[in-house]
This record gives sequence, C-alpha cells and structure tokens, in this order.
Amino acid sequence: MLDTDVDSITEALKAFALGFGLDILGAIILLIVGWWVAGRAAALVRHALRNANFVDSTLKPLAASLVRYTILIFVLIAVLSNFGVQTASIIAVLGAAGLAIGLALQGTLSNIAAGVMILILRPLKLDEFVEAGSVSGTVVEITLFTTLLKTADGIFISVPNSQIWNSAIKNYSRNPTRRLDIKVGIAYNDDVDAALEFLKKLVESDPRVLKDPEPMSFVANLGESSVDLTARGWVATSEFWPTLFDLTRKSKTELEDAGFSIPFPQRDLMIRETAETAGTSKLSAKPATKTAAKTATKTASKTTAKKPASRSRASTAKSTSKTAAKSSTKSESKAPSSEPDTSKS
Repeated sequence: MLDTDVDSITEALKAFALGFGLDILGAIILLIVGWWVAGRAAALVRHALRNANFVDSTLKPLAASLVRYTILIFVLIAVLSNFGVQTASIIAVLGAAGLAIGLALQGTLSNIAAGVMILILRPLKLDEFVEAGSVSGTVVEITLFTTLLKTADGIFISVPNSQIWNSAIKNYSRNPTRRLDIKVGIAYNDDVDAALEFLKKLVESDPRVLKDPEPMSFVANLGESSVDLTARGWVATSEFWPTLFDLTRKSKTELEDAGFSIPFPQRDLMIRETAETAGTSKLSAKPATKTAAKTATKTASKTTAKKPASRSRASTAKSTSKTAAKSSTKSESKAPSSEPDTSKS
C-alpha cells in the first residue's frame, strides 16, 4: 500500500514537473519571439514613416515606441495566460498595480503627461534650436519621458519633459526671419550723422538683408568714452549668424577706412586740491626734508672722516722740512770760514 502511494506521488510529481517545465519553456520562447517581433515592428514603423510627408517628424519616433510597447504588453498577457492566469484577474492586478505605481512615480508620470502635451501643442520640433530654462540646443528626439538635445558645441543633453514644459520655451528657429543688430561705438568728436548714414548703407549693401522691413540706424547710447550706434536689419533665420559675423567685421574695418575712430574705454580724472589736501601734502613733504637732511649729514660725516688723512700728510711734510733745515744748519756750523780773522791783528 505504501509503495503504491509513493509510486503514485512520484508519477504525479513527474507529470507536474514535466507540464510546468513545458510551460516555462514555452513562456521563455514566447518572450524571446515577442521581444524580437516588437523590435522588428518598431523598426518597420520607423522606416515606413521616414519618408511619409503627412506625418510630423516629431511623432515618428513616438509612434515606433508605442507599437513596440503595445506588442510587449500583449506578449506579457499571453505568457501569463499560458500559466493559467485569467484575463480578468490580470486586468484587476494591472489596475491595482497601475494605481500604486502612479502614486510612487508621480514625477515620471508627469514627464509622460508633459511629453504628450509637447507632442500635441508642439512648441518645439525636431531640428529646431530652442532654449528652455537653463538648457539650450537643437532638438534631436522627443520621447515619452525625455527630450534629447544637441548643444551648439556638440554636447548631448537629455532633459525631462516636465522641466521643458514647466519653463518658458524660446524657439529660435520657428519664425522665418530674425532681427539683426550691429552695435559699434565712435568718438565724441566724430560726425554722428555721417556715421549713421554710413552704417545704414553698409547694412543695405548686404544682399542677405531684407528690404522689408527697411534697415535703419540710430544712436543707442551715450557712453563714457564713445557714442554707441546701432544698425538694424532683418534677415532669414538660416542666414542670421553668417550675416551677423560678416557685418560686425565690416563695421569695424570700413568705419576706420572712412576716417571714423572706434575709441578704447577711457576715463578722465580731475584732482582738486583743497585746504585739507594741501596740509596733508605739507605733512608728507616734511619727512622727505628730514630724510634729505639726514642724508646730507651722513655725507658730511663721511667727508670729515677722510680729512685726518690729509692732515697727517701735511704734518709729515712739515717734519720733513724741519729735519732738512736742521741738517743744513749743522752743516753750515761745521764748515770752516774762508775769510781771514782780523781781530788778532
């Protein structure tokens, strides 16, 4: 009896293990195939919409992502049903899980909502240069969670959609034309009217500057060392930066060739001497006088220190002359007299 029970339990375990193993193997195969199908479907959608002019370029990567995630959700439901899980219970579990996940991931869901609003209202599109908050760059792609940008110096930036949506968006590429301002300063003694006319003609001579609105020039500011002039014109958005660089260079070189001067920043200082400053200058002059007196005293002491040497030389000369006089006197006394002695006679 005991052997029969053990054999039946063993057979049941084998059957369960075989059936469960087949279910696991089928689920793994289904997941692999479903993952591959989702990737291929997303690639086909992306390729099909690449040349479709009726679909906005901003929506193309989003459509491919939606197709991929939709297929993966159906694959997951099929895998769960393979293990005997009912569809109704799956929906209930997903609803409860969605509520919990929504409460836990409020920031992430806000990025999804912001991404949907960006895609609906489209304040920015692909290949447009925008500035939102503290970031700026050319839009590369808009996903459900982030917006991918490329800065002017080639740096990749991934910005959450909520950060862009909650900031003021400045789109530099949306309008077809942009205003161009050329600012330059001239000296106060230059002819202002002639300089204004020269700058206006300089802007009008560039073929990239539009004739309507008409270019203009005006005095923008009276600076500390220059009269600041501005020449204004309108250009196509795609030609803004090349035109700005060229006209800025020409405004410097051609203004100088025309005889105008572009002054350096400078400031004139005027010093006024009052009674207090005069007293301060006298007090500051006294130490200088004392220092000069001390210097003269030291020089005189050095000179007097050298005088004893000259006195010793003079005393030596005097002693030498005295010795010579004594020797000559002695020699005269010793020499015999040549005259005859007349006293005896």
